[in-house]
Amino acid sequence: MRHRAALARILDHVRGEPSRTWSIIITLYGDAIVPRGGCVWLGTLLAFFDAIGISGGVVRTAMSRLASDGWLERHRVSRNSYYRLAEKGKETFRQATEHIYHLRPPRWRGHYELLLPDAGMEREPMRTILHEAGFGEPAPGMWIAPAGASIPHAASGVLRLHASGDSDTHRTLAARGWPLEATAHAYRRFMAAFEPLRAALDAGPPSTDRDALVARVLLIHEYRRIVLRDPILPIEILPESWPGSAARSLCAEIYARVLEGSERWLDENATDETGGALPSAREIYKRFKG
Repeated sequence: MRHRAALARILDHVRGEPSRTWSIIITLYGDAIVPRGGCVWLGTLLAFFDAIGISGGVVRTAMSRLASDGWLERHRVSRNSYYRLAEKGKETFRQATEHIYHLRPPRWRGHYELLLPDAGMEREPMRTILHEAGFGEPAPGMWIAPAGASIPHAASGVLRLHASGDSDTHRTLAARGWPLEATAHAYRRFMAAFEPLRAALDAGPPSTDRDALVARVLLIHEYRRIVLRDPILPIEILPESWPGSAARSLCAEIYARVLEGSERWLDENATDETGGALPSAREIYKRFKG
C-alpha cells in the first residue's frame, strides 16, 4: 500500500507539470520498447496507461498524432494495431539514451571556449545552433562552453577565444550562461516527488509488476525532462551543493529496484506484430552504471 500511495503522489506531481500523454508514450518507448525492438501492440500500451488513469481514447489520439508527425509507424495485423519507432526518431532516441543513463560530467580543463559570431551572421539561426550544442549565452552575442566542447560545423568560422579566471569567476560565468537556478529547482522538485517512493521500496518491491513498470516510466519521464535540458557542466563550475548528482543517484537507485519487476511485466504482456513476446534486452541492466 505504501507503494500505491507514493505512486499516487507522483501522479499528482506529473499532472501538475505541463506534460502530455504523447510525451509519456515517448518515455515508454525510449526506456522500455526500443531496447526490445521498437514495436509493440497497442493493447500493451492501453494496459499500461489504464494503470495511471489515462483512457484508451486519449492514448489512441496521442498515438495517431505521433504517427502523423513521423515518430511512429502503424501496422495492422487482422484487427490489431502495432506501432513501431520510425527511422526519423532512431538517432534522437539514441542520443537521449546516452544523455539520460550513461552521461558523466566532463573534465574541467580550467577555462572556457568563448565564441563571438561575426556581426554579419544571422543571429537567430546561429543562436539555435549553439544553444542545441550546449553553449551558454552569458551576454547577447557571446557564447561559452567548457574547454573541449565540440564546436558545431556551422560555427567553425566564428572568433574563438579562451576565457579563464579564478573559481568564483568561473561559477559566475556559468550562472550567467545557463539557467542553473531553474535547473537546480527542477532537480529538487524531482527528489521531493520521488523520495517517498524510495522510502516505500525500503520495505519491499512494488505489489505488482505493472506497478513496477509505472514507477519506472514515471521516474524516467520526470528525470529526462530535466536532464535533457541540463548542459551537464563540470562540477568545478557549478554552484556549491548542486543537486544534479543527488538526483541522479536517487533515480539510479529507484530504477534498479523496479527494473526486474517491470521487465517481468513486459515479458508476460508485451507482444509485437508477430504475436510473440518482445525480446528481452539485457543491456538495460547496465544503465546508470557506466
